Amino acid sequence: MANLKEIRNRIVSIGSTMKITSAMKMVSAAKLKKAQDAITNMRPYANKLTELLQNLSATLEGDTGSVYATKREVEKVLLVAITSNRGLCGAFNSNIVKKAIRISKKKYANQKVSMLTIGKKGNDILTKTQTIFSNNNDLFDDLTFENTAEIAQTIMDAFADGKFDRIDIIYNHFKNAGNQIPTHEQFLPIESSEEVTNTNTDYIFEPSKEIIVNTLIPKSLKMQLYKAVRDSYASEHGARMTAMHKATDNAGELREELTLTYNKARQAAITGEILEIVGGAEALEG
Repeated sequence: MANLKEIRNRIVSIGSTMKITSAMKMVSAAKLKKAQDAITNMRPYANKLTELLQNLSATLEGDTGSVYATKREVEKVLLVAITSNRGLCGAFNSNIVKKAIRISKKKYANQKVSMLTIGKKGNDILTKTQTIFSNNNDLFDDLTFENTAEIAQTIMDAFADGKFDRIDIIYNHFKNAGNQIPTHEQFLPIESSEEVTNTNTDYIFEPSKEIIVNTLIPKSLKMQLYKAVRDSYASEHGARMTAMHKATDNAGELREELTLTYNKARQAAITGEILEIVGGAEALEG
């Protein structure tokens, strides 16, 4: 009977776990809808702004120029790793951490690499083995363009001051709720697309190239970082919803197996008691 009690306690415990994972799944699903709408609506604007930035960068080459397009010999690199503040989202955080470390050791093996972390989970792991330039774990407490722009400005200033020769962003690109793609892209210096560079289009700038450089390029860079953070935020909720869905299903299967085991053990115990009673009755009659 002690074994039956142990199995019964496990069934109750698994049932409680299922309630928690199911509730977390529903919460993540609700947050995912809002986060998905935000990144889906923002992508066309961000992509068009990046395209304009590339066009402008190509036309300014050898002319007015921009400090953010300055190409130097790469000796100091900053990797911006975007993770989350919470776990229970499958391999969401570990994929970014592994990718950041792999890029640091392979692609930039001969350069001095520093990390700027956005998200507590990534910072907790990377700080053990990597040089941390800055951590911004509180961004997800109030995720707005203004707060992200402050981080972007810090990165841009560090590049302009020569603290880093190249800055890359590593984050999870949101494809759908069940698919998040670890992505690595260059942030600084700005690169012109080959298609733009090879065209001989004449542009009329109004009011002037200088004003456009001082307004459009910084805004585009801030928008690029904000899009990456928004992408990661939507990916986090998608990954957590999927992880909690799988956890709920696995708990349900385990509970069914334990219930079957419990019923078999209970039936065996009842059969044993009946046999004892029958045996005792036969002994009395004899």
